[in-house]
Formats: sequence, structure tokens, C-alpha cells
Amino acid sequence: MIPVFRPPHREQPVANPSQRLTMLRAAVGGEPDLRVDNREMLREGISYMVDTLASLRKELGDEPLCLVLGADAFLQLHTWHRWQEILELAHIVVTHRPGWSLDDEALEMDSALSALWREHRVSEREQLTSRPCGAVIPVAVSQLDISATRIRAMVAAGDSPRFLVPDPVWNLMRLQGMYDFKAKADFDNRPHKLPIRTGSV
Repeated sequence: MIPVFRPPHREQPVANPSQRLTMLRAAVGGEPDLRVDNREMLREGISYMVDTLASLRKELGDEPLCLVLGADAFLQLHTWHRWQEILELAHIVVTHRPGWSLDDEALEMDSALSALWREHRVSEREQLTSRPCGAVIPVAVSQLDISATRIRAMVAAGDSPRFLVPDPVWNLMRLQGMYDFKAKADFDNRPHKLPIRTGSV
């Protein structure tokens, strides 16, 4: 899990880099299979995915590497910095969010992206392990329809997003007053029972 330092396609996030790194560590602290990597924070400047993948590729050698994107993000891939180089560094796993069908959207794909989709698409996950990069695979996943925009709007309105974010993250958001949080109910002002945990990096 790599938090962005400065996203190239949107304004700087409301939470500063240190706050976002702390929230991510709190979110995955209890998950042994997830690790927080702060290389984009250390690199500073605009966080281009191609640079991040190049640095990971240097460390991994010929091990397979996958970049996981939601279908909506994949459909904008052609607007990314040096996007044609990404498949030279990693596979792309395109997950379907609720309400999305990539096949339905394919008709409106950018022509260059459509060509990449046709030429590099594979259907079996085992095809990702036989080479270090170069394949695109769609993967249907069951996800809650949760977005960062929705959560920020709820917090700014004084509503609790509890159960939409891990308890340790919600505790940090409340205690640090992130996103202009102002509780509407006394319940939200009481600390939750789960302690804040930070995972090792």
C-alpha cells in the first residue's frame, strides 16, 4: 500500500502527507498480508505511477508485479504520465467496482487504450505468474460502494463514517479534526473501544 505524495490528476488532498501515511498505517496495522510503503513520500514531488513501478521493478528483478486499478481508473490510464511504459514494468489487474462493466465501457475507450486492452488482455490469473509484466486481466470483486469523496463529505457534514473506514482510522480523523469534522452527537465524541494500532513498515 503506497500513499501518494502529490497526485498528478487532482488537487493536493485535504489531509497532509503525514496524516495520510499515519491513517494508512492505522488501517492495515492488523493485516499481516499488507505492508505500507512510503517511497512516494520520500521521493516527494508529483507522484507518477511509472516512477514508482520503476523503483519497485529495480528491487524485485524479474518477479511478477501487479498494479491493481478500479475499472474507472483504468479507463483514464491513457491520461497518465508515460502510461505506455507501465506494462513494461508490471501487469495491470482491473477490478470491477459495483455498477461497472468494463465490457460495456470498452466501446467508449480511448483508441490507444482499447488497443492495449485487446493486445494484452488475458483471462487466467496463472498467466500473471509466468512473466514479470505485460498482461492486463479483469477481475470481478465484491466490494462495498465506498468512495473517499463520500467519506470526506460525511465527515464535513458532521456525520459519522464509522463502519466505512477502520475504527483506528476513524479515531485519528476525529481526534485530529480532519476534514473539518464536528460531531453531531455525543456518541461520536467518545473514544471507540478498539485501540489505535500502527503497523510496522
